[in-house]
Amino acid sequence: MKRVVLGVAGASGVAIALRICELLSRLPDVELHLVVSEAGKRTVAHELGPDALDSLTQFARYNYPTNDIGATLASGSFKTAGMIVAPCSMRSLAAIATGLSDNLLTRAADVHLKERRKLILIARETPLHLGHLRNMVAVTEMGATIMPPVPAFYRRPETIADIVTHIAARAIDQLDLGQPPLAVEWGGNA
Repeated sequence: MKRVVLGVAGASGVAIALRICELLSRLPDVELHLVVSEAGKRTVAHELGPDALDSLTQFARYNYPTNDIGATLASGSFKTAGMIVAPCSMRSLAAIATGLSDNLLTRAADVHLKERRKLILIARETPLHLGHLRNMVAVTEMGATIMPPVPAFYRRPETIADIVTHIAARAIDQLDLGQPPLAVEWGGNA
């Protein structure tokens, strides 16, 4: 069983987190561990509806409160295949970049960095100022992957759901879980 951690921070784009949950639930050998920040809960309710948090948590084998810094995710001895933070707010990015492990989401990300495990940050903000960019450089130098949710218009998406699915699939593919790619591979110009 491959353990995957999904952190949901308070940035816009929680539909991506929901789609990641849905796609991971289709993989028979994946165990999803979910932690949603307090700001993330507010964003889920605003963007997806007041009962949408249940939609996220139904896919997770384990769901952790952000103040539970003694949870399994807070230890490097708890082996995982990687972690995705989707969406990753600039507040969470800054905390991760500086090692500020003041909640379970940022502590779990810190553990992934120190244990040299895959950490994918779907950083959600625009425009970016120099502080944002420096934090992105810092986490990249520590081994994380910054993956802004940029639409792949060359795929000619027809719906927002197409865009969300492609971003979610690409993020999961970054974890290299041993399954065929979830994102449709580019076949070149024909």
